[in-house]
Amino acid sequence: MAARDSYSIVEYFGGEDGYKCGYCKRETGNMSLGMWAHVMTVQDYQDLIDRGWRRSGKYVYKPVMNRTCCPQYTIRCHALRFQPSKTQKKVLKKVGKFLLSGRLPQGEAEEPMDLHCKGEQETATACRSKVSTLDEGSLVVCEQADEEAEPTRTCGEELEVEPPAEKATPVATPKPGFGADPHRPPCRKAKEMRRERRLQKLLQKQQAGGITQAPPAPSPSVPAKSIKELIAESLPTEVASQLEVRLVRSSPASSQFNATFQDSYQVYKRYQMAIHKDPPDKPSESQVRLVPVSSDDPQFSATYSQSAALYARYQIAIHKDSPADCSDSEAECPPGGPECGYGSFHQQYWLDGKIIAVGVIDILPSCVSSVYLYYDPDYSALSLGTYSALREIAFTQQLQESSAQLCFYYLGFYIHSCPKMRYKGQYRPAELLCPETYAWVPIERCLPKLQQSPYSRFHELPNADDENRLTELGRVQVLYRRTIMPYRVYERKRRGASDEECVRQYAELVGQTCAERMVLYRA
Repeated sequence: MAARDSYSIVEYFGGEDGYKCGYCKRETGNMSLGMWAHVMTVQDYQDLIDRGWRRSGKYVYKPVMNRTCCPQYTIRCHALRFQPSKTQKKVLKKVGKFLLSGRLPQGEAEEPMDLHCKGEQETATACRSKVSTLDEGSLVVCEQADEEAEPTRTCGEELEVEPPAEKATPVATPKPGFGADPHRPPCRKAKEMRRERRLQKLLQKQQAGGITQAPPAPSPSVPAKSIKELIAESLPTEVASQLEVRLVRSSPASSQFNATFQDSYQVYKRYQMAIHKDPPDKPSESQVRLVPVSSDDPQFSATYSQSAALYARYQIAIHKDSPADCSDSEAECPPGGPECGYGSFHQQYWLDGKIIAVGVIDILPSCVSSVYLYYDPDYSALSLGTYSALREIAFTQQLQESSAQLCFYYLGFYIHSCPKMRYKGQYRPAELLCPETYAWVPIERCLPKLQQSPYSRFHELPNADDENRLTELGRVQVLYRRTIMPYRVYERKRRGASDEECVRQYAELVGQTCAERMVLYRA
């Protein structure tokens, strides 16, 4: 990703045709619109995912929520207030026991994260043939094209329906070994029964001795342990196997990333073959990177010099940078940001000197966004999908200590119509993005509506609207014939049929702020 004070160049494709849904398997049910990011800044991508966009490599897409078969709602967890559930704590303990003994748990844990929608990746591959090569030669920034033109500026439970009341029938005594005896009291937890017996004994002693004082007040509750403390407890000092998590930058690729890439690729290949049943020749090295910019991508290589030239001219003309300041090869490490900087990273899970799992993440100004996870199928019994999510939430908390704004963990899309994808709602407190107002709403208020309909508006005020909706189409920034200009200028210069409908659709989807800050390429 490019620097935050830089620019984004995108090429919008739209995409009205449906394709096969990876969740319900309907052949043409999945509907989404997409664009190719020649260059993408972290701030622009942060604003895009807050409007329901998501990336797969350099392809950025947004589901058509009211038309797609399985609506996909952006979901985030407030990392600073996160408290793991009992099930999530068990996963930490399971990993800790494995490290202590070196023996994998019996049986395989069912990982809901294994269900992955491939439609977006296939659409991204198809769009590569449509991506334009930016024109060579000098590129010009149109700052003041006319008197009015302005310079370009920088899982809930299923609801059960009660059947109608019927005439009462006598309860038959079940046969031995078939269900609970309805004539006996329901089973209770042994812990509760022991507590009651202790209280009864205490009261009997007090009555026998003539003491009338009330029983002692319950002791104050112990504060719940944080996820950091629970992870630390799950990593004992004396272990049979050593687990280490390493963060390596994938864009621009660091030396550690390049040195370990083949090891990571072999894990990805085994994962795709075992979990997604891909043939051996299908998982490619370019898929492993899953980053917006890859130096091995032929489309990127073909357009890199033009993009770099445009970047330099834009920065010099608009931001008054010197030519030496216009290098886009450096990682983003702005003041006030995390020490590792912003951008795309791989979190590698090393067990006794070998990679067993890789979490692909984006570190953005307000969040850590989980992109993808792949792992060695031999270790599927460790529930690495859940374990990696807990480690990424703890990592978000760590980054927030040096970057106050960075306090959310984005889990991608929540798909209520697909029961296997509801697990993302278990990382609480969670919020879903309203598909019409783009406001964040607590998931507890969204679930009742999703039980009624797969698509729903979450905002409770009927008159609430998108605060960043498109208001001025003429201010949309366009790249046309090596020149950046407002759309109202481009409209006068363009020859041929009008493309206003396409540009308007793009601007409405990205919002007024991004439409004025990003640059839309037009052939």
